[in-house]
Amino acid sequence: QVQLVESGGGLVQAGGSLRLSCTASGFTSGRYAMAWFRQAPGEERELVATISSLGNTYYADSVKGRFTISRHNAKNVVYLQMNSLKPEDTAVYRCAASPVIGLLTTAGGYSNWGQGTQVTVSS
Repeated sequence: QVQLVESGGGLVQAGGSLRLSCTASGFTSGRYAMAWFRQAPGEERELVATISSLGNTYYADSVKGRFTISRHNAKNVVYLQMNSLKPEDTAVYRCAASPVIGLLTTAGGYSNWGQGTQVTVSS
């Protein structure tokens, strides 16, 4: 059974840092494109960052230079290191996986999703 479980969310002050983790089970995540999406109340879901099975990465302009996506294939885990957090980063962050080799930047291409973890940044 394919499963993605996020952890690491919480409440942090502006300027602080958090590291999100996405633990995969039921499949070998190293062969999948993995991504983090987020959705704030009343807003559309947006791509935050994605990493291909080859380690190539893509970031939304709003998080470039502040967030870093990485993966530990042996542990079947994908991370999102978030630094210099801003109140506008507040959202539910969800992990997603797709069995493609290259980068995948559209939500519709992802077949597996986690439940999400709440990130709240106070001003």
